[in-house]
Amino acid sequence: MNTQDWIDTGFDLIIEFGPKLIAAILIWIIGSWVIKVLLKGIKKAMNSRSYDESLKKFLLNLINWIFKIVLIIVVLGTVGVETTSFAALIAAAGLAIGMALQGSLGNFAGGVLIMIFKPIKIGDLIEAQGEIGVVKEIEIFTTKLTGLSNKEIIIPNGALSNGNIVNYTTEGTRRVDLVFGVSYDADIKQTQDVLMSVLTSHPKVLKDPQPTVNVLELADSSVNFAVRPWCKVEDYWDVYFDITKNTKLELDKAGIEIPYPHSVEIHKQG
Repeated sequence: MNTQDWIDTGFDLIIEFGPKLIAAILIWIIGSWVIKVLLKGIKKAMNSRSYDESLKKFLLNLINWIFKIVLIIVVLGTVGVETTSFAALIAAAGLAIGMALQGSLGNFAGGVLIMIFKPIKIGDLIEAQGEIGVVKEIEIFTTKLTGLSNKEIIIPNGALSNGNIVNYTTEGTRRVDLVFGVSYDADIKQTQDVLMSVLTSHPKVLKDPQPTVNVLELADSSVNFAVRPWCKVEDYWDVYFDITKNTKLELDKAGIEIPYPHSVEIHKQG
């Protein structure tokens, strides 16, 4: 092939593929600009709705990649590349990855739901999946709690979003449920007065809602009283422990017996 043949072949290629190549370049430039504009609009919408920062970054990155993959397929189709098999290959790869990461995708979806609907937030005291703790961090795949004994608890977001969540912080107050038993010989009215005095004298027991003291049941060896003070969420354990201690002290002062099992020793006479 002589020089003229090379030149003719080159011109033929330019005539055949030149317009397609120029169109592909223009599509890439315009498409990239459109993607930037769309991402900017999506980011603005997320900011206006106070999306979680980690969720916002992840979603923007994911949307960006989806748009770019679509743009690449369009550009390849413009220059004449068969994109049907290419798209099918991407779909098959996506399905395979999805099957392999089924649990992780479920956790990701759960994380998205938690961040969008916000049933919990950092600092909340919650009970979920058999665990109680303060929410320390909400990530894409897991949520971290600090347990009551200062242990770290990690719960997958899939299980967290699909299970029951008890949020003790939302209302701002908690009721402390206590039960105290006294002897059948004790005067019920006097016992109620003593127990109520313990509640009303504690500085962290709220006046509204009012604390209550009621006879709960007539048990085998004791009359049991349901003692129900209210307090702020952060004061729960202070109230729980103080009321338990003070109740014992005040019942002793009033001469009201708290029944307990008595062991009987049998001495053999030798």
